[in-house]
Amino acid sequence: MEYVRNTWYPVVWSEQIGRELSRHILLGEPIVLYRLENGKVAALQDACPHRLAPLSVGKLKGDTIECGYHGMTFDCSGACVRIPGQEIIPPNALVRSYPVEEKYGLVWVWTGDPEQADPGKLFHLPQYDDKDWHAVQGGTLRIECNYLSLCDNLLDPAHVTFVHTTTLGTPAGATVPVNNDYEDNAITVWRWIRKGPVIPLFEKYGKLKGNVDRWHYYNYTPPCFFCIDMGSAEAGAIEDTEKRHEGVQMYACHVLTPVDERTVLQHWFHVRNFRIDDHSIDAQMNADLEMAFTEDKVILEKIQLEEERSQSQKRIILAIDGAPRKMRKMVDRLIAAEANE
Repeated sequence: MEYVRNTWYPVVWSEQIGRELSRHILLGEPIVLYRLENGKVAALQDACPHRLAPLSVGKLKGDTIECGYHGMTFDCSGACVRIPGQEIIPPNALVRSYPVEEKYGLVWVWTGDPEQADPGKLFHLPQYDDKDWHAVQGGTLRIECNYLSLCDNLLDPAHVTFVHTTTLGTPAGATVPVNNDYEDNAITVWRWIRKGPVIPLFEKYGKLKGNVDRWHYYNYTPPCFFCIDMGSAEAGAIEDTEKRHEGVQMYACHVLTPVDERTVLQHWFHVRNFRIDDHSIDAQMNADLEMAFTEDKVILEKIQLEEERSQSQKRIILAIDGAPRKMRKMVDRLIAAEANE
C-alpha cells in the first residue's frame, strides 16, 4: 500500500517514551523510539543492517543503541559507531533516522524527505493553548481496519444519529442534509440542526436542557487529521454561525497513525470552552467519548472483514459519500505528486 510520506504522523503519547527502547510500526515499517539524555526523542529504523535483528531488543547505552545480536552500536543519527571485533566500520553500516517533534502530548515522526520536515506543518489547533479553553488529553484506539476507512467515518456526520445514540446523536439529525466545502488541501463537512433535542454529552456536561440549535463541522487535512467542531446553544441564540464560541463548544481532535494496510491507531483529545476550570469532569468525559469512538471501532472492524471477504461485491454511492470520495482523491493526488518528485 502507498502512503503520503512528506507529513508528520503521530506515533505514541509522549509520556510513554522514556529511557527505554520502544518499538512501533508506522506505514508498515518498524521504528524504535527512545528519549535521549537531553530529553529529546530519537527515532530510528528498527532493524540492524547486519541480520535485521530489531534494535528495540538491544540495549540503550547513553544515547546509543547496542544491537542485541552482535553488539553493533548506533548513535541517534543512525550511524554505526562500534562493531565488536573489527575496527573498520563500513560506510553502509547505518540505519535510517527520522525527524521527530512533540506537540499536543504526542510524539510525531516525519516519514518522508527529511529536508522537508518543517515543524510548521504539524497539526495545529489555536484553541489548544488559549486561556479561555481547556485541553484534555484523550487516549488511543487500535482499530483493525484500513486508515482510509476511519477517515471516511470521520467525514460522515450522517452516521452519528444511528451509531452514537447515547452520546453524540439524537434522532433529530436523521433527515438534515450535510454541506461540503472543499479547498485544495482541506475539507469541511458541516450541518446545523435547529430546534432539536440536546445530545446526551452536552446535556450531561454542558448543562443544556430542552431544544437547542446544534452544529457539527468536520474539518479535515490530509492525509488523516481531523478537528471536529461540535456544540450547542439555546434555540435561536446564535444567528451568526461564525459566533459558535458563544455557545457550548468542543473540538474533538483525531490524529491517525496508519500502522499497516489493515490497522490504524486513533489518537484523540478534546478542547472545550465550558467548565474549563472544572477538571473533575475530564476523566468521565473522556470515558464517554471513548465509548462513542469504540462504537465506531466495532462497526469499522466488521466492515474491514466484509471488504476482505467480498472484494468483488459492488457498493452503491450516496449523497453523503461526496466528502469521503473527495478525501481519497486528495490522498491519491498527494501520493502521486511525491512519486513524481
